[in-house]
Amino acid sequence: MSELFEKLQPYLDRSVALGSALTLFNWDGETLAPHGAFEKTSKLIGALSAEYYRAVINEEVRGLLAGLTEPQEQEGLTDLQRAIVKKLRKQYEELEKIPPEEYQAYQELLARSSQIWSEAKENNDFAAFAPTLKKIVSYQRRFAEYTKKPGMGLYDTMLDQNEEGILTAQLDKFFGKLRDAVVPLLKRVTAQNGRIDKSYNSRRYPTEKQREFCRFLAEYIGFDFEHGILAESAHPFTTNLHNADVRITNHFYENNLESAIFSVIHEGGHALYELGVDDELTLTPVGGGTSMGVHESQSRFYENVLGRSEAFWKPLFPKLKETWPEQLADVGLSDFILGINKAEPGPIRTEADELTYPLHIMIRYEIEKQLISGEIEIDELPGIWNEKYREYLGVTPKNDREGVLQDVHWSGGSFGYFPSYAIGNAVAAQIYSFMHREIKVGECLENSDLAPIREYLRKHIHRYGSTKNMNELLSEMTGEQLNVDYYIDYLTEKYTKLYLQQ
Repeated sequence: MSELFEKLQPYLDRSVALGSALTLFNWDGETLAPHGAFEKTSKLIGALSAEYYRAVINEEVRGLLAGLTEPQEQEGLTDLQRAIVKKLRKQYEELEKIPPEEYQAYQELLARSSQIWSEAKENNDFAAFAPTLKKIVSYQRRFAEYTKKPGMGLYDTMLDQNEEGILTAQLDKFFGKLRDAVVPLLKRVTAQNGRIDKSYNSRRYPTEKQREFCRFLAEYIGFDFEHGILAESAHPFTTNLHNADVRITNHFYENNLESAIFSVIHEGGHALYELGVDDELTLTPVGGGTSMGVHESQSRFYENVLGRSEAFWKPLFPKLKETWPEQLADVGLSDFILGINKAEPGPIRTEADELTYPLHIMIRYEIEKQLISGEIEIDELPGIWNEKYREYLGVTPKNDREGVLQDVHWSGGSFGYFPSYAIGNAVAAQIYSFMHREIKVGECLENSDLAPIREYLRKHIHRYGSTKNMNELLSEMTGEQLNVDYYIDYLTEKYTKLYLQQ
């Protein structure tokens, strides 16, 4: 055992404990905290954030990290310890450049901003959120200036924090290739939309029944309620303290059956990732998912690749009809499969089908690049947002609630995050193409046996936490790094079969 690592351990334990406390505050703020609490609670969060900063950024940790990165010390570390040192050093090098008083003030701002966004969305009032968003963007730009590497722009720095090594040059090519494939396919597909009737989806589905069915679905895909809970929030999300406490939320609409169903499958995919992290890693700095893109690959894999397939619904459809016999009396399995996969441009990202979804992400990617570079200002966002929706999807949001205010991410300072959704879809398709070589996926789904699928993902991805990055995981599993061609092939094959070979 390395003597230097033993000396580092108390700092690791303290940082993980403080991080967990902050996670609990965030969970509470999004779920059960009283409406009037957030101003005062933000002060507590700011104080805890300052303690977290000091637990990581101090002279003792600096000296220990310097010693632990020496070649002779590295030889005496285990693989896990080397991974922890590598991640902590990267975090240290970024965080130490941010003045502690600015870090604390920013965390206090984020603790308030989610509530401000939620109220602005509820009241369809972008102007009420704009001043807070201006402050968040100002901090984001300043922090990126502090931490950017030579040759990298501000937005590249934000992208790199979400998906190491994936910068605008690669993303421009990634999205360009997707656009060239998706736009003409979407035109061919939507020309056939007249024969798909999914009016069933907007019938009245009492929310209490939805809650019951969604809890069943979470358990069905493998969510463990002994080590997790399901709550409600304005925007569904997943968080965790460790691999024995993983929490997901959902949101219910009485006249939209699909929304809650696919949200719970999506968040369940995130949760299974965190539940599958090895015990040795949990409660360490590498004890969570490795990146936003890999995390999204797991949620989108469950939501779309599995959850929108006929094989998935064959054993489940009778229970769905039993739950809502009147609403689904005239709907057969084939009607339902066509309905849940109907490609139809709309204004809401979280309700988008697989084919139009990447266009939603391209819009956000382009807006973020322009916003962070200073090409556009906060007050211009609603108009630019609507203009891009008309250009890319041919739809115009009715108001800011279903336009620029629809996503929670900017209120949490998550700039450079949105591309992870498209990356996640691409990774999911790449994984799926190789999983077939070891597992009869369709048979597993039709037999209601998802255990082999969960175990495959745990073996190749989940158990490693963040000890390996996305391309390392993909290279070991598939023999190559991220390759968007698998995603394009997946979309083309799926929608050709659904729409053009009937």
